[in-house]
Amino acid sequence: MAPRLQFFVVSYIKPNSVVTTTSRKSTMADRATADEKAEASVQHYDSVDLTNKALNEGAKQATAAEHNLTFLQAIKTYKRAAIWSVLISTTVIMEGYDVTLLGSFFGYPEFQKKYGYLTENDGWQLDANWMSNLNVIAAVGNIIGAMLNGYLTAKFGHRIVLMGSMVLLVGFIFIVFFAQSIEVMFVGTLFCNIPWGVFATSGPAYAAEVAPLALRGYLTAYVNLCWCIGQFISAGVLKGLVNVPNQWSYRVPFAIQWVWPIPLTIFVYLAPESPWFLVRSGKLEEAKKSLMRLSAPEHDIDYNAQIALMVHTNQLEKEERKGVNYYDAFRGTNRRRTEIACMAFLSQITNGGALCYSGSFFFQQTGIDASTSYGISLGGTGIAFVGTIISWFYLSKFGRRTIWFTGFSFLVLILLLIGILATVPNQTKSLAWAQSLLTIVWLGAYSMSVGPIVYTIVAEIGSTRLRTQTVVLARSTYYVGNIICGGLIQPRLLSPTAWNAKGKTAWFWFVLAFWTNVWGYFRLPETKDRTFEELDIMFQKGVSARKFADYQIDVDEEFSTQR
Repeated sequence: MAPRLQFFVVSYIKPNSVVTTTSRKSTMADRATADEKAEASVQHYDSVDLTNKALNEGAKQATAAEHNLTFLQAIKTYKRAAIWSVLISTTVIMEGYDVTLLGSFFGYPEFQKKYGYLTENDGWQLDANWMSNLNVIAAVGNIIGAMLNGYLTAKFGHRIVLMGSMVLLVGFIFIVFFAQSIEVMFVGTLFCNIPWGVFATSGPAYAAEVAPLALRGYLTAYVNLCWCIGQFISAGVLKGLVNVPNQWSYRVPFAIQWVWPIPLTIFVYLAPESPWFLVRSGKLEEAKKSLMRLSAPEHDIDYNAQIALMVHTNQLEKEERKGVNYYDAFRGTNRRRTEIACMAFLSQITNGGALCYSGSFFFQQTGIDASTSYGISLGGTGIAFVGTIISWFYLSKFGRRTIWFTGFSFLVLILLLIGILATVPNQTKSLAWAQSLLTIVWLGAYSMSVGPIVYTIVAEIGSTRLRTQTVVLARSTYYVGNIICGGLIQPRLLSPTAWNAKGKTAWFWFVLAFWTNVWGYFRLPETKDRTFEELDIMFQKGVSARKFADYQIDVDEEFSTQR
């Protein structure tokens, strides 16, 4: 038990004035020591290399402190970092809201009447080509935003880029809100998705850079919870307005997007910049001030040692690759790290998400009425929300690799079951309900495993100098996969005006998911309980993915000045 915690327990159970006086003296001494450490300059670290003894000793102390910090201690000491991370990641709620919104509008009666055409047998329907075009252009906008974020954040930091994106979004929403034709909706969708691409890639990177090791998994996984919150709000709004017999049934959901930017812009303006970005920029004193804003001042934290670890990690990565551009993400050990990040995010496409997340439209194609289908979708997003929270209870116990592989295997099995049920001759209402409910089971399993853990994996796997670029490339891979699978293939598989495969669509996703699962077994490493520098060391040594969890690092050797 830590000395201060031990004293607190003893003094609480058995008050003692002498002990209390001693405690106050000790606390005052601790604060005096902390003040001296806070005043000490760290800028000189910017001019040293990996042979510097003081730099190595500081980095070694900070690494030991990271590993010794428990979850409860981390919450007490870094509650400010957790709060700021949560607020920044909340921008992802907007993307989660929009993704569900656009896909669900394909089965929305008033939206179909406004932008679709009347068929002889299936009533009002959107043209399958325009469904594909809208999905594709949304992903293109996301890619543009993500790539811009990777370039601009390296120059200006997270805060400025996020605030600029918020301002642009406010204007872009006007286009989709007032769109009088499917062509204008197409243009508005492109522009709106550019800021959303920025938000989706900033959240995980910022969370990874401000959180201590003990909180990193939870705060990066929270990004997926933001997705679930956005989807839940979207599903609730759509369910409430589905029977409104005029244009406001789809215009109000668009207008709700104006609620987010103003308060979030204020939060971003007040937030501290990532200390890792400031270290990479050579602004070590500012990085130290950022660390002080991210932690509780009453705790004895060696900020100089933390800066030393950041500088040491940065120097170690610069020894291999000096650049911080996209090209460097495909060179040396970064190539392997980029592959893992890209495949991890792509697994959110190849696991059948395009089928199960387009639930309301899929349910209608199996014969369930519009109101009921949106009600089921609302329940599904609620289950996804709860599933993400449940994942936090075992996130620190089981490794990232274990959670991903176990969860993904379960998703493969569900897709197989849906495919089998859809192949049964003489489809009945019961079989249709069984297929639809299995997509809800899929959502629950996904949100307890692959959904949140992918954000943690992607945020952790990249080098510190290329973290944002790695997240951007991974997320862009996701968007490209979404263009091909969710934009071009999935609408045609389901649409009555195209291939009309209904539940048999699951067979296509089963094959993709199976081979993705095979990749994960051989290529996905374990990143749990590893500092960023330890990950650098293991990648540089070429440790096999299946040996990451048990690999032992000789700390004295790695922080030796003889390199």
